[in-house]
Amino acid sequence: MALERQNYPDGYFPVSEYHARWKKIHKEMKKRKYDIAIIWGKTAGHYERALETLWLTNYYSEHSGQEPDSPIWNARGFCCVIMEPGKEPELHADTNNLRRNMVRCGKYHYSDDPVESVAKALKRRKVQGQVAFVGSDCLPVKYAKQLEAMTPGIEYHYDDDLVRECRRIKSPRELDMYRECGQIVSSALYRLCDGLYAGKIAAEAAADAAHEIVRRGGWWLRIPINFGKDKESVYFERDNMYGYPQYAPQKGDICRTWIYGPIHQGYWIDPGRSLVCGGNPSKAQKSLIEDSYAITEAVLNSVKHGIKVLDVVKEVDKVKKRVAKEYDHSAEQWPYNGHGNGLLWEHPIINKDCVTDADKFEEGMVASAESFMTRKGVGSVGWEQNYIVTKTGIELITTTPVYWY
Repeated sequence: MALERQNYPDGYFPVSEYHARWKKIHKEMKKRKYDIAIIWGKTAGHYERALETLWLTNYYSEHSGQEPDSPIWNARGFCCVIMEPGKEPELHADTNNLRRNMVRCGKYHYSDDPVESVAKALKRRKVQGQVAFVGSDCLPVKYAKQLEAMTPGIEYHYDDDLVRECRRIKSPRELDMYRECGQIVSSALYRLCDGLYAGKIAAEAAADAAHEIVRRGGWWLRIPINFGKDKESVYFERDNMYGYPQYAPQKGDICRTWIYGPIHQGYWIDPGRSLVCGGNPSKAQKSLIEDSYAITEAVLNSVKHGIKVLDVVKEVDKVKKRVAKEYDHSAEQWPYNGHGNGLLWEHPIINKDCVTDADKFEEGMVASAESFMTRKGVGSVGWEQNYIVTKTGIELITTTPVYWY
């Protein structure tokens, strides 16, 4: 069956997948000496902070976003999972009739104020002392203070890495999902590059890519596009609201583009490519394209199970020293050459200041390799590839052609 015609009326992952995830959390909680944990997420039109609760329960709110608080609701769009070793997760959220064929949890509590609902649940359990709080970088201060005021006697211990640690190595089913994700986004990126190569209006090329993703049942967050060598071309995207302008590159313009977002089942992937509109790059353009991709390639050639992230950084720096001589806006804005992938970006970040000597790539991780480069009078380019880490190297899952000449 064609990938875009597959349907998942009872959810993509089987129930057993969630049971395995819960066991991993329970084991990690015992390791960290937690008897109970509250895990916050935000859905309702948002994906980047849905990661922990989506991974645990497959819950996603039908509301439109974090609407301003009112007399009849509070903290709309937020949800919380209460985890206790040996028990099924307890979900607190703002959907009044839970789709049990899709959502994986034990007890469910509907409320137009999930903060108050969680506070009542903790009181029912007669919880005192330390409670792990996951999502301190997600739940606004206003709501965290409300929770604290409603639960005297509880000391919240912020531990945002509790679930991240358990998500880092992907399950076999997640890896298969990522292979499908790679097929979807690679096909979309091909259509996008093909449109820019042909000189299409950038918004129309982006629409071709979006159509390819949506028809396969996926979604995207950004399709940034930029081109040319004017003062605006140094930025990551030509239009800073949507990413793509309503006009076309000219023949001979260097173009660069990305597709990124929760492409498949809420999991993020983010490949990028650079090319010359109309093909036939000049000697300087070809040099820029190939030299810049060599940085990305240094990551792809060095990553494998057990290698230290810092050793990958060293290999990348060797190439950078040889080819990257000028300031680049995007390289300054994102000063790393890759990152883990999952339900948004994950550890490790390929930057010497973001990791320690103990950080290593491990089999079953999904990650990226990326680079940006500018040369005055020539243009700005950028690249990103996504891959699965294996024992001997990588399995590339973004297969859109690299060179368009």
